[in-house]
Amino acid sequence: MINYILGIFDPTAALAAQAQTQNLVGDNADIWQMVMGAGLVVQFVLFLLLMFSVIAWGVILSKAKAIWDARRQNDEFHQLFWHANSLSVANSQTQHLESSPLAAIFQLGYTELGRIMRLGEGGSLPAGSMENLRRALSRGKAAEMTSLERKVTFLATCANTAPFIGLFGTVWGIMDAFRSIGSTGAANLATVAPGIAEALVATAFGLFAAIPAVVFYNYFNRRLDVLHADMDSFIQDFLNLVERDIMRRQGSAVESVRPAGV
Repeated sequence: MINYILGIFDPTAALAAQAQTQNLVGDNADIWQMVMGAGLVVQFVLFLLLMFSVIAWGVILSKAKAIWDARRQNDEFHQLFWHANSLSVANSQTQHLESSPLAAIFQLGYTELGRIMRLGEGGSLPAGSMENLRRALSRGKAAEMTSLERKVTFLATCANTAPFIGLFGTVWGIMDAFRSIGSTGAANLATVAPGIAEALVATAFGLFAAIPAVVFYNYFNRRLDVLHADMDSFIQDFLNLVERDIMRRQGSAVESVRPAGV
């Protein structure tokens, strides 16, 4: 429509405007050409955002696998533990569950329980032994949660900072575009559009890095909350099991504590 109106008044201007439009669409529509044609500051911003995106996707893939393995092996651990005839049998049957936080907590608690019962005299437990066992299990839970949460905070950092880094690149690119207007003295769309388009690529890169990061950060936090609750539940069940069985047996060996008997 603009070209048509220009053609009415000035056919030469219409042809020039049409050529400029074709050049803008044909040459600058390619994202790679926009990146290569951007200034050094904008290119550095784009490279930084690309690194953010690559690292974020690495964290996403590794954490997705780690959480999936933890959930799967936790389910297997529950089956083996609650059907074992004794804690020693459960300990031997769950040694291969290296990705299960519950298995790691149980093995730590089993080791600590063995130490406590070896300190007992006449089949009785030392004073404060259950509290000592509780602390050992809590320490194991903290270690497992720390391992699972490692690097997840980078997703939050990426989600919060990537849009602003991209906005910085956009603002800088627009500043360059207006500087070019001042130097050439030509304030028209053909002069401004390429620089603004190159600048807006930085914002697009920032959103490309931030959106997956915030989505998976929220998803992982939800999955980690479920694993945290599962660990708390198992710790309480394990303590209740040990305390109830030891009170009934009055200090029998660790191997006599039977998960299946609860």
